Amino acid sequence: MEPTKAKQAMKELTMVLMYLSRFCEGRKFSEATEFYAWKGYDFDVLNGLWDEDYIRQDGHPSRSKKVSLTDSGLEYARKLLEKYGISDWE
Repeated sequence: MEPTKAKQAMKELTMVLMYLSRFCEGRKFSEATEFYAWKGYDFDVLNGLWDEDYIRQDGHPSRSKKVSLTDSGLEYARKLLEKYGISDWE
């Protein structure tokens, strides 16, 4: 397996951490269809994930404290869990 470059690892591991720490609003977690994560991560990484449509930020990203995980972002994060050998929540 080829080593992952630091910049790529930051992107991937940020996505994994957002996925694992995701939350929902107003529903049981197991029934939720929309998930959010706090944006306490490198802004350049977050902007890259936004550009790739893995997350969505509000109209004023600098004012928002959370991001929305898109369907493609959830799928991407699940693939990364497999890549890194991390178990999902049960």
